[in-house]
Amino acid sequence: MKEELLKYLRYFNMMDEREDFEAIHQEVEKGTVFKGTNLWILICAILVASVGLNMNSTAVIIGAMLISPLMGPINGMGYSLATYDFDLFKKSVKNLTFAILVSLLTSALYFFISPVSSAHSELLARTSPTIYDVFIALFGGVAGMLALSSKLKGNVIPGVAIATALMPPICTAGYGLATLQFSFFFGALYLFTINTVFIAVGSLVVSQVLKFPIRNMVDKVRSKKINRYITATLLVTTIPSVYFGYQLVQNENFSNNAKRLVEKVSVQERSYLIENQINVNNKSIQLIYSGYGVSDDAKSTIKQKALALDIDTSKLTILSATDVDILREEAQKIQSETDVISNQLIATQFALNQAEASLDSIKDIDLKGKVILNELKEFYPQILSCAYTITFIHPDTTKIPLVIYTSNTVLNRNDRNKIINWTKSRLKDETAKVYFEKE
Repeated sequence: MKEELLKYLRYFNMMDEREDFEAIHQEVEKGTVFKGTNLWILICAILVASVGLNMNSTAVIIGAMLISPLMGPINGMGYSLATYDFDLFKKSVKNLTFAILVSLLTSALYFFISPVSSAHSELLARTSPTIYDVFIALFGGVAGMLALSSKLKGNVIPGVAIATALMPPICTAGYGLATLQFSFFFGALYLFTINTVFIAVGSLVVSQVLKFPIRNMVDKVRSKKINRYITATLLVTTIPSVYFGYQLVQNENFSNNAKRLVEKVSVQERSYLIENQINVNNKSIQLIYSGYGVSDDAKSTIKQKALALDIDTSKLTILSATDVDILREEAQKIQSETDVISNQLIATQFALNQAEASLDSIKDIDLKGKVILNELKEFYPQILSCAYTITFIHPDTTKIPLVIYTSNTVLNRNDRNKIINWTKSRLKDETAKVYFEKE
């Protein structure tokens, strides 16, 4: 039995494939340098990644990650700490800092001059790091250092570059800097920090496990001090990501439980669920039933099912479509929207008459409407057209954007609210007016 176990354990032995220690050292040292060819490759990779993020192209972003040389100084940091090579550590930190500054300036300059400034899904995905990013960076760093120290390098290093994704967050930070959106800047920079620290930790662990020779003799006091610094860095980097990861899991659990509740209570007595609104951020659910709604006994049953799914019933609202207050509110809202639309149509006609005098303005407006339509159709393909213009309530007042969407189906209230909020955010103008038409 023991011999059988030893036989299988030999499959995990890496020592026969390990590169010569001096060759590994030279390879690591060479990867930390950022000048000449390496520097220009970095700049090109940053520009490619920025274009990919700008155009929301995953394939282009992956290409940028493949040609990025940022892994070099990060591996150098982990390797140098494991071998107590403090000169190499200082060199790695200095070169990585220089590379980060160049990357930030390059991406910020690109986004500053780019005509497309909207934040697509690929950009947004780089602003909310979680504990899962820690695991990705750590195991990616381990795999990268194992490949670097092996004679059989294969295609591991390019794969690690893609998995750990160093380029997109630094480019997203450049986007935040260029557009003065500091939530983007700090969120993306934090993700880049997580990747950097834990790739370095992965390299450090592999270097110690493979027993790389110590380059400088260090006494126990200094060794403990270095270990304390490393531990403190790991804690400072990890703790916020644990919180964000916890929030992500909580939101995902609530969303799944809310959908399960909706499926279970879609039919109650002789009433049907005609609309539901699930708000993940404040953990609330609104259910609207047809006809005269549901009885008190049915409401009690719905709440019991919600409790069984760990949903706070104080944030569960059950309404009837024929509720007098709702009908009055809807009637007032329809009347108000009718009045506003009438006023806006007059103002729109005035704006169009004014716009005829300026061909450039018309082109800009048409272009913006097309851009908004193309971006929105990715999420709402039922939107067929988008009319965009700048209008006035009165001739002497401030300009107000007016957007009218045409769809092939009637959009529900939840979708309309989402589109209205997105449009205002996209135009960076909370005064924007948004209306919907059915073809």
